[in-house]
Amino acid sequence: MTRQKVYDTVLKAQEASIKAVRAGVKANEIDKAGREVIEKAGFGKYFIHSTGHGVGLDIHEEPLISKKSETLIEEDMIFTIEPGIYLPDKFGVRIEDMVRVTSKGVEIL
Repeated sequence: MTRQKVYDTVLKAQEASIKAVRAGVKANEIDKAGREVIEKAGFGKYFIHSTGHGVGLDIHEEPLISKKSETLIEEDMIFTIEPGIYLPDKFGVRIEDMVRVTSKGVEIL
């Protein structure tokens, strides 16, 4: 397993999650889109956190972009998309962007 394969997998997971962002979708569907990419690549047990979280006055706030979150995504919400793979005693990769939900889909900030 190469660092490049891990990086490429995380990038594809992030792209899949971002593609799933739109008003009216449940937050867990955004998480699922990226998590499936990581699982299919064989790294599922190494993705140990949620896909993202809201950004505002606090560091982590609603909406939580996680496999358990039933929150409906609404226009103008701002949150992170930050999947990651962490291989114990080796290395980890996380790619993070903030996004804003728009009437046309998503804007990467």
